[in-house]
Amino acid sequence: MIHFILLQNRMGKTRLAKFYIPVDDAGQTKIKREVHVIVKARDTRSTNFVSYDDIKLVYRRYAGLFFILGIDQEDNDVMYVELIHLIVEVLDMFFTDVCELDVVFNFHKVFLIIDEMITGGEIQEVSRPVILSRLQELELSSK
Repeated sequence: MIHFILLQNRMGKTRLAKFYIPVDDAGQTKIKREVHVIVKARDTRSTNFVSYDDIKLVYRRYAGLFFILGIDQEDNDVMYVELIHLIVEVLDMFFTDVCELDVVFNFHKVFLIIDEMITGGEIQEVSRPVILSRLQELELSSK
């Protein structure tokens, strides 16, 4: 199960956060700060998985953004690395060459994209064409 998704820049500024477990504001702030310190300190040649408290962090860096998932210890690491890559691919197709500012100014659309793929901390949809067609339908219906 996915506990949280964080998108943070290299300076530690959280650009997007979605928690699938109940955590109060102070706890969320603590998690964001500690996760950034852990991920930022890792060598680029290290694996993209690291333990944090009773969960595992799976992350990838794309340009200036870290995409970080907090998952159960026993979950498949590689599956979640591929999920991060899928999220980035869909964002890239949806925004046409996505950048950090797209995430900041269109956060509601990024949440929509993530919600199409993940529900309640579980992966629901991984087909890129299906996700993009649903997003196009939602875009058309909102106009």
